[in-house]
Amino acid sequence: MNMHIAIAGNIGSGKTTLTELLAKQYHWQPHYEGVDNNPYLHDFYDDMQRWSFNLQVYFLNNRFNQIIQIRESGKTVIQDRTIYEDAHIFAPNLHAMGLMSTRDFDNYTSLFEMISSLIKPPDLVIYLRATVPTLVRQIQKRGRKYENAIRLDYLQRLNERYEAWVTTYKLGKILIVDVDSTNFSENPEDLGNVINKIDAELNGLFL
Repeated sequence: MNMHIAIAGNIGSGKTTLTELLAKQYHWQPHYEGVDNNPYLHDFYDDMQRWSFNLQVYFLNNRFNQIIQIRESGKTVIQDRTIYEDAHIFAPNLHAMGLMSTRDFDNYTSLFEMISSLIKPPDLVIYLRATVPTLVRQIQKRGRKYENAIRLDYLQRLNERYEAWVTTYKLGKILIVDVDSTNFSENPEDLGNVINKIDAELNGLFL
């Protein structure tokens, strides 16, 4: 049985790290977000209002293509971030902060709704829950220059939207990992606990 596993979480929650660790553990094929190749990301952090719509459409297109590749691959794939986070968290947050116009937001939303009607959701979503201090610490640790401008209130607003999304997510199984108390990147025992929880969820999928 080939599956689509996806990791969701705020900026700096550890999605890429956990994707790498689980791909190695389970011999899954990883699909990364690809921030280094993103032609809009640097511009977006310099001028969010100007580039928010372009960035979100880029992500939507990119993740839609990923999902098509995942379903056609015939392999079990673990994906770094879901298509739903863009539509339910990042785009609405930009709109609410006045960083995306209503015209652009409505256009984006209709595009997402059309695309989401054509795709199958992941078999399992793993949500990495982290408070803002933890996010800031991990963002600083990885040292991406363009992320230095991220505001604390921006991260907090995203966290609030993540929590609202997680409580209403009904498209499939979701596993929540508390990153504040789980150091899976450096502590093998913590990683083992996460793997045990994933095994329990996957066994349910196989039944």
